[in-house]
Amino acid sequence: MEKKRIVVGVTGATGSVYAQRFLQQLQLAEVVETHLVISASAALTISAELGGNTKDFEQYADVVHSNRNIGASIASGSYKIDAMIVLPCSMKTLASIATGVSDTLISRTADVTLKERRRLILMTRETPLSLVHLRNMLTVTEAGGIIFPPVPAFYASLASIEEMVDQTVARLLDLLGLEAPSIRRWQGIGSN
Repeated sequence: MEKKRIVVGVTGATGSVYAQRFLQQLQLAEVVETHLVISASAALTISAELGGNTKDFEQYADVVHSNRNIGASIASGSYKIDAMIVLPCSMKTLASIATGVSDTLISRTADVTLKERRRLILMTRETPLSLVHLRNMLTVTEAGGIIFPPVPAFYASLASIEEMVDQTVARLLDLLGLEAPSIRRWQGIGSN
């Protein structure tokens, strides 16, 4: 079986725990080749939120790219990937992707992912949302991207932050067609 090639971009928005858990789950899947790109702002957020550093993330990736390396393999449409996920996705990164400003490897790879009609998922992190944020989300959606804010599934009776993170990560795995054993799926209310 050929491995799926997935690019994971991590930016400086809050929620670095989602990226860490997602990378861990991709590594467990064993059917994925993971390419990781971490922005400078993400490195600061990882330190502030998790008390760690980028090495804690890099250990789960097959390939690590510098966000400054616009010449990396993943920056070209001829380099086949199956999907790209940016999590968390800052409003700055969203704006870069929505406007086609490819000044970092994350925004360039997202641009390439859209132009090649491949799956792009952005876990946007901000609240409240301004009209500019909403328009950028609409633009990315119209271009074929998926906006995926991490919204807790209260119906699943999740008992901890960790379970909430795992449920959200499992939904991401679903979007990639990967097995998500930890997901609590809706079974309906009452009997039919």
